[in-house]
Amino acid sequence: MERWIMHVDMDAFFASVEQRDHEAYRNQPLIVGGLSNRGVVSTASYEARRFGIHSAMPMVEARRRCPQGIFVAGNHDLYRAVSKNIFHIFQEFSPLVEPLSLDEAFLDITGMEKITLDQRAYAVLLKKRIKDELGLIASVGIATNKFLAKLASDLDKPDGLVIIARGREQSILQDMPIRRLWGVGKKTGEKLQALGFKTIGQIAQASQSELAKYLGQTVSYQLIELANGRDDRKVEPERDIQSIGNEITFEQDLLQAAQVEKQFLALAEKVGWRLRLSGVKARTLTIKIRFASFQTITRSQSLLEPTNFDEVIYQIAVSLYRQVNVKASIRLLGITGSKLSVHEEESLFPEDQKKKALYHMMDDLKARFGENIITKANLIETPLK
Repeated sequence: MERWIMHVDMDAFFASVEQRDHEAYRNQPLIVGGLSNRGVVSTASYEARRFGIHSAMPMVEARRRCPQGIFVAGNHDLYRAVSKNIFHIFQEFSPLVEPLSLDEAFLDITGMEKITLDQRAYAVLLKKRIKDELGLIASVGIATNKFLAKLASDLDKPDGLVIIARGREQSILQDMPIRRLWGVGKKTGEKLQALGFKTIGQIAQASQSELAKYLGQTVSYQLIELANGRDDRKVEPERDIQSIGNEITFEQDLLQAAQVEKQFLALAEKVGWRLRLSGVKARTLTIKIRFASFQTITRSQSLLEPTNFDEVIYQIAVSLYRQVNVKASIRLLGITGSKLSVHEEESLFPEDQKKKALYHMMDDLKARFGENIITKANLIETPLK
């Protein structure tokens, strides 16, 4: 199976959060960072970057370049909270998410095209989820390895989406400056330029033994591998997946209980599939309801036995919904499974064994022909007569 890696990088993250939350900051040169004379820039909005302002620049220099800019210290508790919401979305798109910082991560999407959309459509959907739910813009790069995916996400910022197809690595890398190589900082870059290297293509053709005389065996090997588009590093989550869920925002608010319960059935099917795909069961199930007024509530129930069966998830979700006594129209619904367990005990009940065999067959069909190849009869729209 061909490996595919997605790198997602939020555009001007701190500044974008501030601009989202403060109308007066929008479309203005906004600089977030330490405000003292010794402070440095954390993030600059794209309006500020037109003045040559960038991360890690001394704040004194930023003020000199853009005296009319808006300078704020930032709210890191807020940024961490927003980051948590972003990563919740990431975890719905891949069971393997490797955080690099608050605002960027690698997602291993290998095999996802067999159960859902193609890679481009998958990335478009992820970007839309982040925009619709959090009001922020992300750039995405997709490639066969981490280096190329990270490189791709930076090629068309802001709001970028670049896919480096297998076989096109060399043509894309050939004329790029050496600073684009992962790990080439100022000092290494100066050494390489002194040796006559200006492009990644030149590094790709270099003799490792010659380059090792100046940079050492390890660095020279890594640079030549990357310059040839080779990178075998795996996506390695820093922590176990905490939850798996799915939610949907409706174009038209839901007004009837029957509509709501039908949507919970569709959500339960997706969450059950993703739990099984990740090889886990959920001990706690949570529903999320957002009303037209944007008021949001959640209700949870813990189970005696963890589950990844669609019908159990659906029954719990509907039971929790009916306890709420909803009277207002609904904008969004969600189901999340948490307190995940990979421990598999054989059930003593024959009925559970039958269900397990049935789901195994269904999941095999989905993996081979797509997630929508089989679904509940209640979710099939009846044609008008």
